[in-house]
Amino acid sequence: MVKIKRALISVSDKTGIADLGKGLAKYGVEILSTGGTSKVLKEAGLEVKDVSEVTGFPEMMNGRVKTLHPKIHGGLLALRDNSDHMKQLSEQNIEPIDMVVVNLYPFAKTVAKPDVKLEEAIENIDIGGPSMIRSASKNFRSVAVVVNPGRYADLLAEMEKNDGQIRDATLKALAVEAFDHTAEYDMGIHCYLQDNLLDDTSEFPKTIRYTFHKQQALRYGENPHQKAAFYRQAQATDKTREASVTGAKQLHGKELSFNNIVDIHAALEPVKDFAEPAACVIKHTNPCGMAIGKDITEAYIKAFEADTVSAFGGIVGLNRPCTKAIAEKMKDIFLECVIAPGFTEEALELLQAKKNIRLLETGRITQPQLSKQSWRNMDFKRVLGGLLLQDRDLGNVTTDGLKIVTARKPTEEELRDLIFSWRVCKHVKSNAILLAQNGVTVGVGPGQTNRVGAAEIAIHMAGDKARGAVMASDAFFPFRDGIDAAAIAGVCAVIQPGGSVKDEEVIAAANEHKITMVFTGMRHFKH
Repeated sequence: MVKIKRALISVSDKTGIADLGKGLAKYGVEILSTGGTSKVLKEAGLEVKDVSEVTGFPEMMNGRVKTLHPKIHGGLLALRDNSDHMKQLSEQNIEPIDMVVVNLYPFAKTVAKPDVKLEEAIENIDIGGPSMIRSASKNFRSVAVVVNPGRYADLLAEMEKNDGQIRDATLKALAVEAFDHTAEYDMGIHCYLQDNLLDDTSEFPKTIRYTFHKQQALRYGENPHQKAAFYRQAQATDKTREASVTGAKQLHGKELSFNNIVDIHAALEPVKDFAEPAACVIKHTNPCGMAIGKDITEAYIKAFEADTVSAFGGIVGLNRPCTKAIAEKMKDIFLECVIAPGFTEEALELLQAKKNIRLLETGRITQPQLSKQSWRNMDFKRVLGGLLLQDRDLGNVTTDGLKIVTARKPTEEELRDLIFSWRVCKHVKSNAILLAQNGVTVGVGPGQTNRVGAAEIAIHMAGDKARGAVMASDAFFPFRDGIDAAAIAGVCAVIQPGGSVKDEEVIAAANEHKITMVFTGMRHFKH
């Protein structure tokens, strides 16, 4: 254990610092401090020695230089069980420092401001703070390094229990926490400077660094024999936060499971693609029903009724607040989760009567921006020993971007359904075929090993509703068999990327069946 006799306190976040100072003073701890921290401690009635008194140098360059001195770092780095180190301290009139309490300039908060200038960001790069943290952490066997205000009360309680001493286990934990603190701080600076100092940031960076904070432990992973936890990405330089399952507030229900979180994400992303009221019901990451409507209640009812069998135990995503009418429809069915911008009071009251449903509130939902994506917000997938990084698939098409390739042109109504089905099909696991009519999905064929198989599943799921429906395919048709199956079912229009060597054969089949077909020139594989 280490007896705390001398502490250096210099913090940006001054929360609880006066109480900590008073607690240390009870044990006769000499307190060294700087600038604003010293002022706060003195105003609290504490006896404080300014660091400039110790170093013999004033704070310089608007505070850029104040603790970078051998009388500070020597006092931190000297090994107490090394007689040569201790002899040198004595010769240089340097006293040991047993505790460092430091938290850093608020760089992340500074660069998160929408109007921040580069000069302001630079001035919030802390130099002395990380240096003291690293010195103290390196010598953790003899120095307690405290970077987290949430630790103050526990440390004082430990000192009270141990006659002013800190346990070895605590010293180790503090050092690990300190290096974690500086690592994240440096990463935030690296990311900001990479975006703001380099001339060309369009290429993928040579090195990528993500920081994630543990948000919650999970009961288990995809299966009960797998352990799991949920982590939130630290996005220090992001000025806006898009609605997401990670940022959503849980209003009701038991803890989320691993699969819940994956499915909630899958339910929210499709509805974000629509400006009009949209609702989606997800099972195992695939939409089993999705619809748009004149209002959110109509959209939900249509989405649920698109496949009431698959909707059992499903996850619902809404892009408008959940209404009382929706809640009344939900109260007698089993749903795992609902995620929405919000819930009316009446809806919340009705749904909270259901013990097992989880309710998540995202706040306002806006459509994802199609502008250049920051690499920190890109999509990445983990493979053993590596990481794949790519732009998020935010691509969509409008009617102006479609190429009509058949003799028969689509009607206005068919065009609306083709665009709707294309946007939803993007969110279905590939190979994907989707049928829709009047802004509602009527059949979904997800994740098949061949395209005609996906078409047959979608047609089977649609039943009689396939007649007059449109068909979306996330990639080109390699053969005409998918079109032949669509024609037998009564499908009237098809949207697909095009680009197959058999395009002419596929177009000929569509013309033969008097089906209208449009090409998007864009593929939507989802693996």
